[in-house]
Formats: sequence, C-alpha cells, structure tokens
Amino acid sequence: MIGSLFIVAAPSGAGKTSLVNALVKTDHAVRLSVSHTTRAKREGEVEGQDYFFVSQDEFAQMRDAAAFLESATVFDYYYGTLSESVMTQLKLGLDVILEIDWQGAQQIRNNYPECIGIFVLPPSRSALEQRLRGRGQDDDEVIARRMRDAKSEMSHYVEFDYLIVNDDFDDALAELAAIISAQRNSIAIQKQVEQQLLIELLA
Repeated sequence: MIGSLFIVAAPSGAGKTSLVNALVKTDHAVRLSVSHTTRAKREGEVEGQDYFFVSQDEFAQMRDAAAFLESATVFDYYYGTLSESVMTQLKLGLDVILEIDWQGAQQIRNNYPECIGIFVLPPSRSALEQRLRGRGQDDDEVIARRMRDAKSEMSHYVEFDYLIVNDDFDDALAELAAIISAQRNSIAIQKQVEQQLLIELLA
C-alpha cells in the first residue's frame, strides 16, 4: 500500500509548523518531510530535523540534478523537497506531510496530482501580526514585509482541497487530524488496505 502525500501551506505566522509538529507527535503513521534550505539556522533548530541547511551552491547543484520534487524562493532564500526521500516513505505505506508555500504546492500538484492540499489561515490580520511579533525572531522591517506578502499568499487558498482557520489551536489540530483520517478511509486507500476482506465479502 502506498501512503498519501499531504501539502500544508499557510502565510508565515499562521501556525502551520506548530500544527504539523503536534500531529506528527500523536500520529505515528505520519512523517514530516524535511526540506533543504539556504537560510541560516535559527536558534533551537536542529539539522536534519527542522531543515537540512545547505549553501546556495549546494542547493543549485541539487536543483540542476532534478533532485527536488519542488523548490521555491521564499524571502530571498531557497527551499526544496527531495523527491527520493518522499517517494521512499510513501512506498513504505507512510503518509507524508510537506510543509511548504503555495509556489511549491503548485509544483507538487504538477508532479504528483494525487496529493491533498490543506491551507491554514489565521483568524485575522491583527492576530497574524501578533503571532509574528510573539515569535521574537524578526525585526519590524521583516515583520512588515511578511505582513505585505501574507495577503498575496492567502489569496492562493482556493488552489487547495481543505481550509483550516487556526483560531483555537486544539480545534485546528483536530480538524487537521480529521482530514488525514478521512483520506485513509477513502475508497482508493481502503481498496488497498482491505483488499482481502472485500474479496471474501463479495465472493
């Protein structure tokens, strides 16, 4: 049985990383794909767990070798998802989540049409700005830029299959888990999982 590929996208500060990390901790059949990036490591981030941190030259070599399932430029840095890593996990029957932006999501849909897209929105623009400031990672200029870019990013929600408004974290997490569960119970998946039972029942 092959697993399902999920895309989770959101404007910076909407809470997608926290939601995905919480889901992965409780659902052992879900794996978070770790992207490669050229940006500097932030305090508390772990190599190979949060990202694989590489130079621009290293990233360019991998991109030129068609190693990425998707790649994008976000806030002047490069991000990419290794195709081999994702496909290996899917073939093991694991569900894989890609936490990427809308640019990467478009590429994934072209390369892997079976993927399921989930977009996370903040409950308001003021809440988004408050969350960005609460992280304590960016100065006022960067936050202002992220807020400007957020409007454009959020306009792409219509390209996704599901929409979650992250107002209450626990509610948003339950909605994310419900989407994963619904996909596992789809006919396409259950025909594989319950193949023998279906043969017996319909004999």
